[in-house]
Amino acid sequence: MSTPVRFTAPPERMRLPAPDRPEAEVVKQLQQQPALPWEQVKATAAPWVKAVRERPAPFWAMESLLKEYPLSTTEGLALMRLAEALLRVPDVDTAMALTADQLGRASFDKAGASDHPVLSNLSANVIALSKKLLPGDAQKQPGLLQRLGAQTVVGAAVRALQLLGRQFVLGRNIAEAQREAQSQRREQATLCFSFDMLGEGARTEHDAERYLASYRHAIEQIARERRTDARPETGDGISIKLSALFSRYEASQRERVFAVLLPRVWSLVELAAQAHLNLTIDAEESERLELSLDVFEALAAQIAQHHPQWQGFGLAVQAYQTRSLAVVEEVARIGREHGLRLMVRLVKGAYWDGEIKRAQELGLAGYPVFTRKEHTDLAYLACAQALLSHAPALYPQFATHNAGTVAAILRLAAARPVPFEMQRLHGMGESLYREVLQHERVTLRVYAPVGEHRDLLAYLVRRLLENGANSSFVHQLADEQVPIDTLLASPLHPPARPGLPLPLALYGAERRNSRGVDLACQAEREPLFAALRSAAVPPVAEATPEQVAQAMQQLHAQCERWDAVPVTERAAVLRRAGDALESALPEFCGLLVREAHKVMADAVSEVRETVDFLRYYAAQAEQRLVPLTLPGPTGESNQLHLRGRGVFVCISPWNFPLAIFTGQVVAALVAGNPVAAKPAEQTPAVARRMVELLHQAGIPREVLQLLHGPGETVGAALVRDARCAGVAFTGSTQVAKLIQRSLAEKDGPIVPLIAETGGINAMVVDSTALPEQVVDAVVQSAFRSAGQRCSALRLLCVHDRIADGVLEMLGGAMHELVVGDTSVWATDVGPVIDAEAHEGIGRQLVRLDREARLIARTPVPEGLNGHYIAPVAYELQRIADVRQEIFGPVLHVVRWGGAEGPTLDALIQQINTLGYGLTLGVQTRIDGRAHQIAERARVGNVYVNRNMIGAVVGVQPFGGEGLSGTGPKAGGPHYLPRFCAEQTVTINTAAAGGNATLLAGGF
Repeated sequence: MSTPVRFTAPPERMRLPAPDRPEAEVVKQLQQQPALPWEQVKATAAPWVKAVRERPAPFWAMESLLKEYPLSTTEGLALMRLAEALLRVPDVDTAMALTADQLGRASFDKAGASDHPVLSNLSANVIALSKKLLPGDAQKQPGLLQRLGAQTVVGAAVRALQLLGRQFVLGRNIAEAQREAQSQRREQATLCFSFDMLGEGARTEHDAERYLASYRHAIEQIARERRTDARPETGDGISIKLSALFSRYEASQRERVFAVLLPRVWSLVELAAQAHLNLTIDAEESERLELSLDVFEALAAQIAQHHPQWQGFGLAVQAYQTRSLAVVEEVARIGREHGLRLMVRLVKGAYWDGEIKRAQELGLAGYPVFTRKEHTDLAYLACAQALLSHAPALYPQFATHNAGTVAAILRLAAARPVPFEMQRLHGMGESLYREVLQHERVTLRVYAPVGEHRDLLAYLVRRLLENGANSSFVHQLADEQVPIDTLLASPLHPPARPGLPLPLALYGAERRNSRGVDLACQAEREPLFAALRSAAVPPVAEATPEQVAQAMQQLHAQCERWDAVPVTERAAVLRRAGDALESALPEFCGLLVREAHKVMADAVSEVRETVDFLRYYAAQAEQRLVPLTLPGPTGESNQLHLRGRGVFVCISPWNFPLAIFTGQVVAALVAGNPVAAKPAEQTPAVARRMVELLHQAGIPREVLQLLHGPGETVGAALVRDARCAGVAFTGSTQVAKLIQRSLAEKDGPIVPLIAETGGINAMVVDSTALPEQVVDAVVQSAFRSAGQRCSALRLLCVHDRIADGVLEMLGGAMHELVVGDTSVWATDVGPVIDAEAHEGIGRQLVRLDREARLIARTPVPEGLNGHYIAPVAYELQRIADVRQEIFGPVLHVVRWGGAEGPTLDALIQQINTLGYGLTLGVQTRIDGRAHQIAERARVGNVYVNRNMIGAVVGVQPFGGEGLSGTGPKAGGPHYLPRFCAEQTVTINTAAAGGNATLLAGGF
């Protein structure tokens, strides 16, 4: 009988230290924790290692695979990528192309000295044969015999991966897994299991309900097979993933997490409690850690009230997080406060590479995880000691395949004899624990994945990456070249050597990365929203025709003086401005949210992009705008000089009123040009505040002037002015053409136009792509910033064989988006910029409702007033039906491949025929295909297997071709010279009496 419980979100509070504390500081604290005689630990573990090496694991075990095909080799990477994708490919042609692409880039038929003849035979025959039958692009194979041969090899590869899957998945369903568990218990009666139902995190509520049903069925099935005398610590149990039970399990959706997710989890907790099983909540990424602890304590409070005798509730803790020891202490506090004994599964961690990348992308002060393996090993032992010391409030569960760690835990436990257990992954560590159990009496639990083979892929690849890394114990254990002393080196006093460069040092000595904000961290988020609450949008007066003429005259008068300022001084001004803007981030974020209706995450990103522009162009100016000495004949010097052109008119859009505005302005300024800056009519306050900051940083007021007003009057007057020496414009293609004509009609010098316009940006998805990854990329690319980005996805091209599933998942993900006021953190999609944009998009939607098939439309809350357009997706019959760019949250979808759709070659040609050329997304696991598409597509930016927005300055220079702009790319190495005039100075140095330099060298 389920107990009805209603959960409400408690006030948010920081339970843990900041996630980006300096790693050295954390390590110093951890070294005070475990007191271990490491030589004795090593003496215990060394015989295990020696025995494992003398009696190798079966050929299918992880250790054997890593020994035969290390991930540091091309062959290992090829097999990993093939394993990740092949089983989900529904069509034979694509499966052949994938197999050829991956196996074709490696050399599997080389002689090897494998310990396992079966594995050697596989590599020498099946893989080598497949390479011969699948050269190049399998879709272009001539001849029926070769085609049949290729299909046969692909079929063999699929079967091999299915067999491999059976070694790492206990069963395809819970009943099959339990039968296998019983079989293993015949050899080891005390063995117990924690079943993990495989699958990605939910993207839709349909997915979440499906995972919930799967968990519920598994618990009921485990309960039916439970021994009557089994306790949670001696019986089987289950592990659940919170992100699988709610599609928006994230800190910004805190209220919904408690309202929607908690009741679902509680229903599972009650089933487990009533059956006296153990239920463990798996670990998630670091940005969800505080939220997970809130959820965990809310559940613990209800358990204490309704099931106080149950001792099977648990949480997984990742030792690789710099806050891991604090998490252990917090879980212990929860247990004591609520009178419960809680299980804690201590793991080392599974998302290390993702955590590193996120910290770098966000520009955090530090990493939430340790950057060196020995630091993680140290943290693991410190957490282990803490877990043992908190018994009986905690029941420690140590999940590790590291012999040294196992031996250290046994020694720590001997000093404090309390109940605990060891854990290993199914299909891994069997050889090690075979040796351990021969010498030690310990309880062993197997963490056992359960699911279909196609659900195995993400799990298997993650395990391969974790254990295949050169520094991992499993990898080094399989490598007999690694001495045992090295393998079992003490982590207690790691040598002081640097880990990864900090995120702010990502770009080395050239420039500092812009400092960002981790919005999932309350302490970092609160200053931004405090600034937002007090932010106001001041009025900005429009310039009169007389003011425009006067400004151009003043700017023109400063041309020679400003161009004469040394480039190093101009660059220094930009750096000062960058530092000042970074310090003023909360203020500018508040202004961007208020005036431009940006959500806070987009506001932070825009301020950071602006800081990057300032620092990047400062560095580029010092490198590229200095005189260049050119080669020539003796007795002559040749130098190329770059100098300012004159007054530049910079016209920027409202969708990036700070970053694009500033990028144009400071590029022109640092190149030696005075600037007339004309911001978008909708967002002049952001621009004026930035101009004030540039003036305060050292840009003379007479060199940079803001001229606000309508494009038809102020903008047109600036472009027509005879003193205009260049125009930098970002906006619509139609306005760019008007500016082009206006410049062409002027008498006098030929004036350059640097234009970046929009695009009908496409994403091509083939049948090897992971649907969850596709949907994430599509939702971000099409609907973030309410679709009001030049780079936003407008046209999704999905392979016919996977289109139905992808579009169903996309529709479910769109349904979960939050449309509303951008001052609220939970909002995903705000309003479009103004009434005119709202009306124009509305007209297009009426047409699409009539002509296209509606896929999904995000619900809009009742009573929401403003210029809101619900994110919407339509399916069209062909690309030609996409008539124009709709600058809002509107997505067009077409199918390709299959019986009626265009081929890939025809698809790319049709995309090129649209005439735009800004951004293109590609979702495929076929590397050769991705390169083929990139080579054929006439676009400025190609993004493979990721979203297609958010270009980073100096990393992804941004700009298009055709109807999408003139180039050069903003934020790239070729941008600044376009703002310059070039002058070559040649001096005959031998004119005065001969070539002294040559003569000094002798005859």
